[in-house]
Amino acid sequence: MNVFVLSTGRCGSTTFARACGHIENYSAAHESRISRVHGRIDYPDDHIEVDNHLAWFLGRLDERYGDDAFYVHLKRDLEETAQSRMRREARKVDPGLMWAYGQRLVWENDDAELIEVCRHYCHTVNSNIQLFLKDKNKTMTVCLESARENFRTFWDRIGATGNLESAVQEWERRYNRTEPVEVQQSLPVRAVRKVGRLMYKLPEFIKDA
Repeated sequence: MNVFVLSTGRCGSTTFARACGHIENYSAAHESRISRVHGRIDYPDDHIEVDNHLAWFLGRLDERYGDDAFYVHLKRDLEETAQSRMRREARKVDPGLMWAYGQRLVWENDDAELIEVCRHYCHTVNSNIQLFLKDKNKTMTVCLESARENFRTFWDRIGATGNLESAVQEWERRYNRTEPVEVQQSLPVRAVRKVGRLMYKLPEFIKDA
């Protein structure tokens, strides 16, 4: 049986994968096929895949694995998740996922603050996952705030064997942590965003000139 851990990201997915590394009768990985186009969702049997990007491949997961797989919705308080997303985005020099979501998927054009885009993203992804799981029989929700207890239940639900106590101890550590930073959407940042939108639409302006 395959296991898929779906999430928004920034909610303990790295720790979840590390904890699953103590399971002996399943292989486990974190974002193992993230850079692939061909075979993006081709996973070996009895494998646990933890990858928040799979939230954008739910239709393909359904076609390939359907109700034969076990699905986990990994969650964290929405505001804390959005804040973590914002901090991570603020540290990047190049545009990241939140920029792509806000500017190319939502086509945000009202100078929304970065935190608003992050909240919108988190709500959208969680809603997509909840809808996908609506007709699945083998599912559970794991909340970061109670992950130690939830993981024990997960272990039993999938019939895992291995070192459970070592797996639970992984939740005492914090992996891939993003330190707090002061994030302000300053005038220069807004100006850059406006210029970006203008440049994208430049051919249209020239055509209408």
